[in-house]
Amino acid sequence: MLFLLFQLGKDRYALQASRVLEVLPLVELRKIPDAPKGVAGIFNYRGRPVPAVDLSELTLGQPSDPRLSTRIVVINYPDEQGVLHPLGLIAEHATELIQRDQRLFQEPGHKLGGAPYLGPVLMDNRGVIQWFHEQRLLPERARDLLFCETLEQSS
Repeated sequence: MLFLLFQLGKDRYALQASRVLEVLPLVELRKIPDAPKGVAGIFNYRGRPVPAVDLSELTLGQPSDPRLSTRIVVINYPDEQGVLHPLGLIAEHATELIQRDQRLFQEPGHKLGGAPYLGPVLMDNRGVIQWFHEQRLLPERARDLLFCETLEQSS
């Protein structure tokens, strides 16, 4: 299975590459007033406004460093009804792909109730890589704010 690697702080994470629509350079974002923690703003993706979540700010409480290797990883994210919407994930050092058998990832031996997006881990010669389940990332309040047009259109 192919994975896109990125970092949160000094820790490495793997995102299943088949879930990635596109990896973009970091672009300027338009801020969303009163946005929940981690919601960095919106950007123009192929002619439509798409929200972006700063993974570092959401998980570590500090914004991602604006480096050349910081990217916007565009994925499809399900709303409450399961309808998929494009979502940008701002991730540092999102420039490396690895091919690994998913069976090599092992449960870390602990469960973090506040971080349902963290999955099993893989050890390599540079340390630990943790599988990142992007479909479990957003708290309900953030998901509802970012994808509220679906709820309004169906009313």
